[in-house]
Amino acid sequence: MKMEQVSANCFAVLNEKNLVCDANSGLINLGGGVVIDTQSDLAHARQMIEIFGKVWPGIPKRVINTHEDADHVWGNQLFKGAEIIAQRRAAERMKHVADPQETQQLLKAANGSLSSLLLKMLHPGALAIAKQLARDYNFDGIELALPTTVFDERCELNLDGTPVHLIFVGPCHQAGDTIVHVPEEGVLFAGDVLFRLCTPMGWTGTYAKWIETLDLIISLQPKIVVPGHGPVCGLDAVAQMKAYLEYMRSESKRCFEKGLTSLQASEQIDLGPYGTWRAPARLYLNVERAYREFRHEPSDKPWDSAKSFDAIYRVAKARGIEVEF
Repeated sequence: MKMEQVSANCFAVLNEKNLVCDANSGLINLGGGVVIDTQSDLAHARQMIEIFGKVWPGIPKRVINTHEDADHVWGNQLFKGAEIIAQRRAAERMKHVADPQETQQLLKAANGSLSSLLLKMLHPGALAIAKQLARDYNFDGIELALPTTVFDERCELNLDGTPVHLIFVGPCHQAGDTIVHVPEEGVLFAGDVLFRLCTPMGWTGTYAKWIETLDLIISLQPKIVVPGHGPVCGLDAVAQMKAYLEYMRSESKRCFEKGLTSLQASEQIDLGPYGTWRAPARLYLNVERAYREFRHEPSDKPWDSAKSFDAIYRVAKARGIEVEF
């Protein structure tokens, strides 16, 4: 984990492994302090607080959650007394999609000799992701702290005269996706509508909405973009992720029309320049998402997590690449 100053008053804490749960956080060092996203477990959240403490002392006045996923909200409980801001749908869904109990039970099962063997037989992908997470994360002690302030379309903050715009753009990656724009500093915190140098994953929404949001970011013309995962970047990275999504949708359509399953398509689609991104087998989620659209299924249709991880595992094995999530 490292801190990078991206403008006069904006900072980012980056998790450099760039795998699942390796989320980034932001700090706007104005108006009593604003932290953007709070990490995946308490140890990482405390480390983030310590690193940000080099430029900002004490508990910030505000916390912004860019969406409802666990890896962006599980450190909330450490910010006692802070106003926690999120889009209304993110706040409503957080208690379900960011319930720590499911992940805690998965890691416990992966550590038991008998349960681990059973998990390997039934859900090898779930076992693999549990082992990956256990190398870097400890989810014990997490108590979900929900947002105290919600908004619908936009929320405007005034930080010592510097305007900050919270713009609801979901559902793209998740239902409550929000971008945080600091126009006077040329900085945009994108949350998980932008993944950089790692394969994106989308859980709720459509390709069209996600691409529309990337176009919106480009139109805002920030000089610096802090993605939800991966290194700080510019608008070239936004355009590259848009190209990835368009390519995946096009290739998925070609495979769908040939009668291939989403798993078969994921094993065959040429990864092209995106094969060097971390966790390339995660493309299964993007292919399956496209297939759901082609089948006219609801954009918020729930995912079976264990089966999804198993599919990613099988894609990696079929391609002869490292199993990583």
